[in-house]
Amino acid sequence: MVRKFGMIGGGMMGEALLSRLLAQKVFESSAIIVSEPAEARQDYLAQQYQVQVTSENQQAAESEIVLLAIKPQIFPTVAKELAGQQSSALIISILAGTTLNQLEAVFPGQPVIRAMPNTPAAVGAGITVIAGGQYAEQHHIEQATQILGTVGKVVEVPESMLDAVTGLSGSGPGYIAIVIEALADGGVAAGLPRAIAMELAIQTVKGTAQLLESEGIHPGVLKDRVTSPGGTTIAGISQLEKAGVRSAFIEAVRAAVERSKELGK
Repeated sequence: MVRKFGMIGGGMMGEALLSRLLAQKVFESSAIIVSEPAEARQDYLAQQYQVQVTSENQQAAESEIVLLAIKPQIFPTVAKELAGQQSSALIISILAGTTLNQLEAVFPGQPVIRAMPNTPAAVGAGITVIAGGQYAEQHHIEQATQILGTVGKVVEVPESMLDAVTGLSGSGPGYIAIVIEALADGGVAAGLPRAIAMELAIQTVKGTAQLLESEGIHPGVLKDRVTSPGGTTIAGISQLEKAGVRSAFIEAVRAAVERSKELGK
């Protein structure tokens, strides 16, 4: 695809991408250089993936494609190191709350793509939403899609939608984790052993999502399929509606969106 891929930041999300880029042969290990400040982490990445490692961000930035996978709060420090560097490299940023304008100020004239992955990317089941900057052309979007597609699906949207994306798919795994925990707690309350209740809850959520995706049906259709007159499911749904669960999820997403906007200012 390209000769060299640089990654600035070797944390969990960076490693998730790294492992799948190699497994899917998007890049050879010899074509990848990772910049990471922690020596122990450097040693681990070098031994585990046979990639080049460095503590110098500028070395990783000397690549055809550069992935920014650092914490947003240290971006100003990294930006100072990289500012003024003449390059035509494609910059892909997964920094939450860091806008295209902020990125393009550091990488003037370069194609920049802002991406918002979510934590299921760690097991290759994530969804990443991308937005291209003013210099990002179609082939740059395609390159980013190939790279980020190694950890799940990729959807392109205008940058104006990224706060909403953060509130839904970015924060969503936290909401679903609570759903699974609550379902398991319900099973325990009804007499199931904890381990069995948790296994049932996880597989129920996983299987339901797969069924909706594979059949392409509206969730309401599936709900109606399993809701018989006077049955168990409608009794449970009635309690959920009394508790305002549907409204609670809507408000959770809205609250996360507003917080995302605040963090981006």
